[in-house]
Amino acid sequence: MFSFIPKTLGIILNFIYQNLAFQNYGFAIILFTVVVKLLLLPLTIKQSKSTAKMQEIQPIIQEIQRKYKNDKEKLNEELMKAYAEHKYNPASGCLPLLVQLPILFSLIYVIGQPLTYMLGYSADKIKTLLDTVPEANRIAGFYAQIGAVKFHEILNMQFLGLDLSLVPTWRPNVLFGPEMSTYLPLVILPILSFVSTILSNKLMMMSTMKRNNSNDNKDASQDASVAMQKNMMFIGPMMTLWVSFQFPAGLGLYWFAGNVFQIFQQLYLNKYIINKKEVKEN
Repeated sequence: MFSFIPKTLGIILNFIYQNLAFQNYGFAIILFTVVVKLLLLPLTIKQSKSTAKMQEIQPIIQEIQRKYKNDKEKLNEELMKAYAEHKYNPASGCLPLLVQLPILFSLIYVIGQPLTYMLGYSADKIKTLLDTVPEANRIAGFYAQIGAVKFHEILNMQFLGLDLSLVPTWRPNVLFGPEMSTYLPLVILPILSFVSTILSNKLMMMSTMKRNNSNDNKDASQDASVAMQKNMMFIGPMMTLWVSFQFPAGLGLYWFAGNVFQIFQQLYLNKYIINKKEVKEN
């Protein structure tokens, strides 16, 4: 069942690679990222509207919490009524994240095992290709298929001089060893992913703080939300940096491209969705 997602993503990535990206693997990943983000855009817009709606009804929620603080059953009942009356769904804010995580994890398989998920080769054909790879060119474990892809030149996994099939490393003996020209440039992708995650998180936090500052009825829950976002300002980029050094560079490119798209997307949402809504209310 789980293989359905990476196989579907692999088919999409292969179609883009063969027909839209001029058989350029890096360009295909960037276009793939844009396609995924555009497909998720309706959910993202819904999430932004949901967040703005939550800020709007915050005074009502606070009053209900104050009034029924000693009666949990009545509190939940009144909150549900308020949510229904103002057409607010607390779960809608989680949808984009719930969809994006399976895509990210599945993409690890698509990039790590391209013969299976991107090209759809049978197990017998994959075994034949792996067996014909000389010992010196073989890659052990999960990424064995990448060795076959490179040796048989099935896919061109180069992008702007970077080998996107390789896993970036921070080990000095590799970065400044005999393969320095191959591995040292790869470090740029984890760094770009790290920096772009900081910028993306910063932009989202500024948007939240702006809405909170415009609300005269702030409470502890809003302060907690801001505090959580401040923590994510540190945790998110560090997690991105760590993941980018654990998997092939193609995943780092996907992450970086996604962050760049998200930055422009957030600027658009702030200007045409959130700010427009605030102007109407004022």
